[in-house]
Amino acid sequence: MKVFKEEQRFTQLWLIVLIAISLIVPIVIILQEYLKEETKMTTTQFVLTTTGILASTLFFFAFKLTSRIDEKGIYYKFFPFHLKFKQIMWNEISKAYVRTYDPIGEYGGWGLKGGFFWRKSKGSAINVSGDVGLQLELKSGKKLLLGTQKKTEVINVLKTYENKIHD
Repeated sequence: MKVFKEEQRFTQLWLIVLIAISLIVPIVIILQEYLKEETKMTTTQFVLTTTGILASTLFFFAFKLTSRIDEKGIYYKFFPFHLKFKQIMWNEISKAYVRTYDPIGEYGGWGLKGGFFWRKSKGSAINVSGDVGLQLELKSGKKLLLGTQKKTEVINVLKTYENKIHD
């Protein structure tokens, strides 16, 4: 029995820099308001507002895509949107393959994307970074792309279970 596991988070340097820079403006505005001589902002309001901004930003780094492939099927969870693993059994899949894709052009970026609002024919994507993913075409007609940073390992585990996929 071969098992594939992968966890991914938003850890790209450019993204961290962008988030850090975007924090500067609201914090400076709040700090300027708090430091005015005749401010109406209390210390409690200042602390709560600043804490709220920082906490909501740090929450972004809690996002995590977890994937698993084993003899029963393919599992995925994109925390905090999915609290439990979503399972796709092998007998529900008509095709499964690894491909390179255009995250912005095909799905509108990274995260939980696609479906209703963006190129419905492409299906949905759950990705964190990069441009390689496990493309699933389900017998129900739905399509799902799961991003991966472990292209070779996914290809190898799919070869192991290719006999479980039947059109």
